[in-house]
Amino acid sequence: MKPELVSTLALATRRILAIILASSMLAFSTASAQDDAPAWDDLADDQKRVLQPYQQEWDSLDAERRQRLARGAERFAEMTPDQRQSARDRFGDWQRLSNTQKDRIRQSYSQFRALPPEERARIRNNYQRFRELPAEQRQVLRERFRSMTPEQRRNVRQRLRQRAERPRTDRAPTDRPRANRTRPNSDPR
Repeated sequence: MKPELVSTLALATRRILAIILASSMLAFSTASAQDDAPAWDDLADDQKRVLQPYQQEWDSLDAERRQRLARGAERFAEMTPDQRQSARDRFGDWQRLSNTQKDRIRQSYSQFRALPPEERARIRNNYQRFRELPAEQRQVLRERFRSMTPEQRRNVRQRLRQRAERPRTDRAPTDRPRANRTRPNSDPR
């Protein structure tokens, strides 16, 4: 896989994961609100502990938001201590983003969700492969991608899409990330 695709996919997947993981209580729910959203007294003790900052305004929140928060608190209560800390960190990161950044992430997530399941799986797989690379190699790939012109990036994306459409058996053994090969003074495409 070419480093440019890996870098592009890693960035897109990071944005998607940020939405999924950092804002699950706010943006991940697909269920519609019902009039019988949980009252504060109906929440489990674990949920009340997590949602304590909302206690005073709970009754004034719309039904859909109360349901999302209650489900998120339930998931949070089922997490291990390490998972909880990680979720807190990610949620803090999400809260520090500007509204423009949040909107951009939401848009990327919507685009990702609109992809066919096979394409989403391919992107997740490529992101995982990227994450497994040594940190130095990931940085080289990021820098290479950032140094490209928009036209070079479009060309890379197009080649990668075409490559992804080919059956795996047609690929040559040399089809591996470019970062494994060194070509001095070569075009970063």
